[in-house]
Amino acid sequence: MTNKIRWASFLKDVFICSLGAYGGPEAHYGVFTDQMVVKKGYLKEEELVEFIALCSILPGPTSTQTIVAIGYKTGGPVLAFLTMLVWALPVLILMTILSFLYTFLKNRNISSEGLRYIGPMAVGFIVVAAFQIGRKVVSDKITLVLLLFGGIATYFIREPWIFPLVLIIGGIISIISSRENNLWNHVKLNPPWVYLITFVLIACGSFLMVLIWDHRLLHLFESFYRYGYLVFGGGQVVVPVMHSELVQVSQYMTNEEFLTGYGLVQGLPGPMFSFSAYAGGMAARNGSIMHQVLGAIAGGIGIFLPGLLLIYFVYPIWENLKKVKAVKVSLKGINAVAGGMITVAAVILMQKSGFVLDNILITIVTIILLLTKKVPAPLIVILAIVAGFAL
Repeated sequence: MTNKIRWASFLKDVFICSLGAYGGPEAHYGVFTDQMVVKKGYLKEEELVEFIALCSILPGPTSTQTIVAIGYKTGGPVLAFLTMLVWALPVLILMTILSFLYTFLKNRNISSEGLRYIGPMAVGFIVVAAFQIGRKVVSDKITLVLLLFGGIATYFIREPWIFPLVLIIGGIISIISSRENNLWNHVKLNPPWVYLITFVLIACGSFLMVLIWDHRLLHLFESFYRYGYLVFGGGQVVVPVMHSELVQVSQYMTNEEFLTGYGLVQGLPGPMFSFSAYAGGMAARNGSIMHQVLGAIAGGIGIFLPGLLLIYFVYPIWENLKKVKAVKVSLKGINAVAGGMITVAAVILMQKSGFVLDNILITIVTIILLLTKKVPAPLIVILAIVAGFAL
């Protein structure tokens, strides 16, 4: 009974973290520190920093994996799963509902022009993210070169396979250029293989299924599952990958519709990977309402599932895994390449939004407001919507 009461209290604290989590992983960590470390003492600050390091090494939604790891430490795998639901499900439901926004406006003969400034506003968010991440990851000439390499490669090659390739190259170059000794030091792990096997089987199985059966929902699940295991960092990092495949290659939605969803998620608390529910719903909107909901579910489950399976696999062996120097060293190059990808995403999305005066002004104002840190993200989103309908 005491354990159940503690679980209920812990999940309430997770929900409080979710309500206050705006602005991506860096901002989320501040919420975690305040609620989970300082106020409730579920773990020490040093342990939280270690969890952040662990989840930065893993592909997937970093802040989601961090809070799931806290849940695993507090109550084991079952509480970790409940933590995931409390943290992500509310905003996933909201983003699923918002995927019907364009259809709702069209059916009521309301012009969607009122949403036109959300796109330029979203570009402002991405520009600030690129600036902040770039400033953080560029520490020497090699990381600067890797940032430029990631940006140039993904600007000129707009294919889904280029994103994992440049990230892997960044990690390899970081390891090769490292001057540290004993990078591949031997450690005993004894990992729970069932989670890794499940992770691989789903990845391979979904890929084979789309080759055998050409169905939109299967394609969406495979795409979002792939995003979940190939992207390192927060929602800002996954944007260029999603945009390239969903907008440019598959043409499931327009650039404006994509940016509208990304802009709306900025005004909602919780993980930014919840954007996947909006994108999945939009990509499946040509069928029935249930088909669109299933598209949103495929996007939401697909993008979060790899990260969940990986944290279940890695957490039990973390104490030994963090002793492998190469794991930490590779992250330096991976993050630098990701910084370049985000920078180029901002450039491409700005180009597609159109270099007209009002769009440029909205982007600039958004950047200024974000850098001053005096106006919260939800209020910026509301102001962009009000300006769109008023003007």
